[in-house]
Amino acid sequence: MRKALFTCFLLFISAMCWSQATYPQLTEIVTDQAEIFTQQELGHLRNKLTQFETETTNQLVILTINELGNETIEQYANGAFNLNKLGQDEKDNGILILFSKLDREVRIEVGYGLEPYITDAVASRIIRNTMIPKFKEEDYFGGLDVATNQIITFLNDPEALEEFKQEIENEGEFPWWAKLLMTLFLSVFIAAGGFVFYKGYSSLIEMFRGIFIGKLGLLPGLFMFIPTLMMVVFGLVFILMPVFFLSMVFGFDFDPDNINLNTTLVYYVPIGFFLVTIALAILKILIKGKEDFKLSWVKSDSTYMSKTFSSGGSHSFGSGSSSGGSSSSFSGGGGSSGGGGASGSW
Repeated sequence: MRKALFTCFLLFISAMCWSQATYPQLTEIVTDQAEIFTQQELGHLRNKLTQFETETTNQLVILTINELGNETIEQYANGAFNLNKLGQDEKDNGILILFSKLDREVRIEVGYGLEPYITDAVASRIIRNTMIPKFKEEDYFGGLDVATNQIITFLNDPEALEEFKQEIENEGEFPWWAKLLMTLFLSVFIAAGGFVFYKGYSSLIEMFRGIFIGKLGLLPGLFMFIPTLMMVVFGLVFILMPVFFLSMVFGFDFDPDNINLNTTLVYYVPIGFFLVTIALAILKILIKGKEDFKLSWVKSDSTYMSKTFSSGGSHSFGSGSSSGGSSSSFSGGGGSSGGGGASGSW
């Protein structure tokens, strides 16, 4: 019985492995497994892309297949790219255009080294505006031929690439009335976040004041501290997130790669926050001038607690809720892709 179960297990594992997509080992810079090109079209593309690689070392490769099987086009493109090590080692300057005929999908997979140039937005616009309209007319060669011309131009001409990127940015710009409506809408969230932050921070100051004058026990205060701090953080999120979106709407570019948060600063900010809060609590005691500094570990003043921290008081701790031949030889140069690029369907 155990032997039979073990055999079934091995057969199951074998079937699973067999069902996984096997990526083709590419020997041509254009591999037409789906047979969408004529011999003349195939020769034209191979000559063009081979010449581009010779002049620049950048590898722009086309692979057409009939269907993807059980994988997404992103998985298949990344697997085929890395199996064939497209692009040059250390440069990672390869690009794979994967075309799946029956799935009616296409993807531009970009190696690490070329991602700053052929960004996801650039690849997406090439697919959307150049490839898809041609593919809908079943002009597969036309779509891929023009798309490769664009990619070659952008990698050879920085000014053309910047102009193309500017067109993409202009497409995403909001009209003035949309900016106004967005500002008014997000201002509601900023105001709500400000109110929540004020209530939470006021309660936090009052907690420290109560502890310092002995009316709030230290241990009960510690238990009250967490939900109060959560209210403060929640309010900050409600303020900062709309501000971030508004900065995008008005075109302010915040690049996370340019923000250096050293470890010391990460520690100093929360420490400074609590020191300021404690200082404000002490200042509040000194201004009133009628209370002495003392400490209670457990016992709290019930009158003070009901008046100050109850739902009716001034502070609250509630939580918010392949065909054709060619004389050229081709092989990858050791490059790799991390999944940059774009996909599209028609």
